[in-house]
Amino acid sequence: MAKSISSSFLFTPSPTTRTLQPFSHVHLQSPKAFRRSTYSAIPRTSSSLPIRATVAIEKESPENERPDTFLRATDDPHSSVNASHNSVRARFEKMIREAQDEVCAAIEAEDGVGKFKEDVWSRAGGGGGISRVLQEGGVWEKAGVNVSVVYGMMPPEAYRAAKGGDSLEKPGPVPFFAAGISSVLHPKNPFAPTLHFNYRYFETDAPKDSPGAPRQWWFGGGTDLTPAYIFEEDVKHFHQVQKQACDKFDPSFYPRFKKWCDDYFLIKHRGERRGLGGIFFDDLNDYDQELLLAFATECAKSVVPAYIPIINRRKEMSFTNQHKEWQQLRRGRYVEFNLVYDRGTTFGLKTGGRIESILVSLPLTARWEYDHAPEEGSEEWKLLDACINAKDWI
Repeated sequence: MAKSISSSFLFTPSPTTRTLQPFSHVHLQSPKAFRRSTYSAIPRTSSSLPIRATVAIEKESPENERPDTFLRATDDPHSSVNASHNSVRARFEKMIREAQDEVCAAIEAEDGVGKFKEDVWSRAGGGGGISRVLQEGGVWEKAGVNVSVVYGMMPPEAYRAAKGGDSLEKPGPVPFFAAGISSVLHPKNPFAPTLHFNYRYFETDAPKDSPGAPRQWWFGGGTDLTPAYIFEEDVKHFHQVQKQACDKFDPSFYPRFKKWCDDYFLIKHRGERRGLGGIFFDDLNDYDQELLLAFATECAKSVVPAYIPIINRRKEMSFTNQHKEWQQLRRGRYVEFNLVYDRGTTFGLKTGGRIESILVSLPLTARWEYDHAPEEGSEEWKLLDACINAKDWI
């Protein structure tokens, strides 16, 4: 069975019109320099336009207006012209675009200062996307909420990356379709947690060297919480919302996908997880397609009620430089996982995507301190212990 990509932002061009300055800025300093330095923000790029055209690079082209759909009837040979708007592809696109609007509206309302900048883009090979990024707001240092609806030909190495590192198959170019929403939200306050979520639908057609092979489809995604400090009421609330979404469809979903999340987001070279989990699933196609579409929709709708109440409680808490430094160290773990293990990053690189786009989920700032170990029993130690020893929060 083919495996889907594990994170989005794979097909989206960077929401910046500057080509020389990296979008994901990571400060690398020596331990002494970090101890002497204070946390500083990167100036926010201003724009008077609600929608900014993206620099046309490789297969992406800028668009000045959002289309009603990134699909055309001819893109789905299994749907007639009249019925194509009811296809799984079309309904999934409608869902992720509505979820993007809902999440962005909630983020802006809670932030109170920042506004999302938007890029609309298309691909010559088919499809396109909408990239939205808020930087240096009142609450969030960086918040990205992107949707993509793309199709084309996957090179063999990308197909093997999508299927997982153990695949021995060596097919020719594979026709594919992928649609998804992906978001990473990095708050400024170290007591406010980072959130990542993505939900996607993936199809592959028969490769040229296997004519007549059936179309394969699957759903994937998840929502996970990455705090720097543990507030049990926050973590329990977050997991309870995930469980409620899962229980509407199958009582086995939450325990199964919670464990999957704990296992997937493991930083193997450190023996610790990047956060406190949530739910994660991949290559799901052993259930009814309509059920899985409804399940993905319910999960996407649960993002705002799971996350915004936590941010509201923590965004104005006072903190020290020590708290901020610990948050930066934990963000370093976030970077390590995304760059070393995340299958979606590998897939994006091997499909020839733009580096700025693939790495848009990274924080503006992070930190690596030599041989750092929190004091046993401290709040920092409690977080690290929970990342090493996964817990059942509800």
